[in-house]
Amino acid sequence: MVPAGITVSVSVPATSANLGPGFDSLGLALDLRDDVVLTTVPEGFSAVVNGEGAGVVATDASHLVIATVRELLRQRGWEVPGIELVASNRIPHGRGLGSSAAAHVSAVLAADALLPEDERATADELLDAASALEGHPDNVAPALSGGLSVSWDDDGRYRSVAMDPHSGVVPVVAIPEQPLSTRTARGLLPDQVPHQVAAANAGRAALLVHGLTRDPAWLLPGTRDWLHQDYREPAMPASIALVRALRDQGLAAVVSGAGPTVMVLAAGVAGAEAARRAMQTELISVHGEAGQSWRVSILPVDALGAKVESHRAGQPVSG
Repeated sequence: MVPAGITVSVSVPATSANLGPGFDSLGLALDLRDDVVLTTVPEGFSAVVNGEGAGVVATDASHLVIATVRELLRQRGWEVPGIELVASNRIPHGRGLGSSAAAHVSAVLAADALLPEDERATADELLDAASALEGHPDNVAPALSGGLSVSWDDDGRYRSVAMDPHSGVVPVVAIPEQPLSTRTARGLLPDQVPHQVAAANAGRAALLVHGLTRDPAWLLPGTRDWLHQDYREPAMPASIALVRALRDQGLAAVVSGAGPTVMVLAAGVAGAEAARRAMQTELISVHGEAGQSWRVSILPVDALGAKVESHRAGQPVSG
């Protein structure tokens, strides 16, 4: 039994997956964080949710983080008498910025931190556990490690390589008011694509890694995608229209994850500010007052990844 009186604090960044051609494989951590503070108590399960999802997500034992922590502990032979959780959510839900991955990573790290040190998982095991919960590793990997990740499924085991993005890469996001279900967006994709489409996308994904890590001048051609974004247009016509308009202006615009957020990978601070202005101008020009409901922000790359601390009876026991 996990004893009462342990507090675990977990902070996890937002992420943007795919980045255009890197479907289900590329992901980038962004400087916007969800924070979870979990305390084991003698009995009962409750959550306080602040920010995104407040008044919507569950606040009892069915809260995603609480339920997942309990199940992960059971799988490893442990029970917890009760949990009090305080979640400060800043990552918008259902917008393609990795909110579900952040929740799964928070749960995996919190459950692991509640165990004795000699029973804790390796980094590879944490990646595998969180990816299995999420269903794929493209958001989970950068959430854990920060920076840029390339991830894949290796015969049932999830693997990832973390890289440091070029310092000149500055993401800018336009977040619409209305969410979109990942299941809905993924359901629009075909089961098969022509060989030449797959080959073209593979080439651009390789170029994008070069642009993200070595030379941002290649970000525009490197973000060209034929594999998934156009197929998703019926579910997010405004987002796809914005991507096309920004790309026509020479900006490396993509759908963030499954959408509907649009992201520009800008080169430098000045380029990011120009992209921000272009996004705002285009949104108001096309959508009028409705365009003002989109949140346009510069979100620098997060280099730290997830952070976890645990304390027993007020004394730190791990970092």
